[in-house]
Amino acid sequence: MPNCLLGIDIGTSGLKSLLVDEQGKILFSAYREYDLSSPHPGWYEQDPEDWWRAAVEAVQELLFRAGGGLEILAVGLSGQMHGMVGLDVNGKVVRPCMIWADLRNSAECEQVYEQVGGLEELLRLTNNRMLTGYTGGKVLWVRNHEPQVYGQMVTILNPKDYIRYRLTGVRATDVSDASGTGLFDVRKRAWSKTLLKALDLPERLFPHAFESCEVSGMISDEASRIIGLKAGIPVMGGGGDAVIQTTGTGLVKEGVFATTIGTGGIVSTALDHPYDNPEGRLQVFCNNMPDKWHSMGVTLSAGGALRWYRDAFAAQEKEIARLTGHDVYDLLMAEAAASPAGSEGLLFLPHLLGARCPEPDPNARGAYVGLTIRHDRRHLLRALVEGITFSLKDMTCLYEKMGVLPDELRTSGGGSRSPFWRQIQADVFNRTIHTMYAAAEGGAYGAALAAGVGAGVWPAMEAAAGCIPVETTEAPDPSVVPVYEKLFQLYQRLHHALQETFDGLADMD
Repeated sequence: MPNCLLGIDIGTSGLKSLLVDEQGKILFSAYREYDLSSPHPGWYEQDPEDWWRAAVEAVQELLFRAGGGLEILAVGLSGQMHGMVGLDVNGKVVRPCMIWADLRNSAECEQVYEQVGGLEELLRLTNNRMLTGYTGGKVLWVRNHEPQVYGQMVTILNPKDYIRYRLTGVRATDVSDASGTGLFDVRKRAWSKTLLKALDLPERLFPHAFESCEVSGMISDEASRIIGLKAGIPVMGGGGDAVIQTTGTGLVKEGVFATTIGTGGIVSTALDHPYDNPEGRLQVFCNNMPDKWHSMGVTLSAGGALRWYRDAFAAQEKEIARLTGHDVYDLLMAEAAASPAGSEGLLFLPHLLGARCPEPDPNARGAYVGLTIRHDRRHLLRALVEGITFSLKDMTCLYEKMGVLPDELRTSGGGSRSPFWRQIQADVFNRTIHTMYAAAEGGAYGAALAAGVGAGVWPAMEAAAGCIPVETTEAPDPSVVPVYEKLFQLYQRLHHALQETFDGLADMD
């Protein structure tokens, strides 16, 4: 019976599961969507039970399609980072999960800086700022605003770790996801006891952080009865999606850069050591390899901005896609491609969920700038794609200050499926850009590779990454590059130019 690996990724919009063979080839995949709620402006929550239901259905679909002809060696987990799942003593979820996009805890983030003695001291402890998206501020918000709920919590998990708990009964995380809480000393790859003490947070709330390829638990008898996996299959540490999906595109050495276009957008690279993080503008996390670190800059609305456009303005395209079987995003990209590069002087600022990098600003908003009477939907769409890509390039300036320069550029995530968007990236970055096999599969593929390393299929992540072939290559168009260079300089001024307006609008919420 052939061996395979199971990867599960708990995304923001839905859950993806994959079966991958010992050569790194995807055999079967399954996907389930779930909802996102926003009870107040800037508040974003999900019900962890929805993730578990999606995991059960997706894995059962894979097992059905495999027909019993495969032996699953190990399970790898990936998931949206920074969420807060609080469990009580009986393992019950005490409130809906505040996910990464939730912005309600800005006051609590300021509280962190006050209690530790400022930004520089926090960077000394964790090498990262405390951002509103991070888990740490959410924990403090619950303590400040829902003290009865806080009193029930005995364990705090990230989203993927809730699935681990349901699969194994083990309350644990991994070092890459723990890095995204803002409470983890990434240099030491351990919870910062000094920071937890300063914030009066008991250490017992935060579970053991495994390395990504370590065995964290086994499929329990109860989970086996529910989901159909054999009891005793090892479940590895896994990783936060922003980290492990880059591992799935082969980012295992310093200088290989990747853009990831999912709901959010990321520019990232592996690091040989935990570089100091000037002003905390980038994020420096533990990597899925025990001797590596990971740096990234994040824009909170990338594919999510395109989805917003789809839902707000593309009802006709959605209906055409439904009737014809086409992908609605392919229809939108075709429409955007009918506009010239630069969208005839139209710029889009993609801060629909606030800004994280290069400057954290929960008050930032999205904006179209430069509208004239000649602009139509084609220009609006292309400017949106270009603006998201500009936001990704904006982050690379910070890597130059760190002393890390890109030798190679890759792209992954749902946005990498589009040849049009890949070409815009090549033109904006003025670099040849590659997609790797399974680039659009997100964290599920990287999680499967990490599971394979833990199970002994590959001796290390570098070996697993070596099996990933290049699938597409786009070179920059010399006639377009100057257009984007000029627009990018204008784009970089937008946030500061609109800052006062953003702050005023935030006061009206």
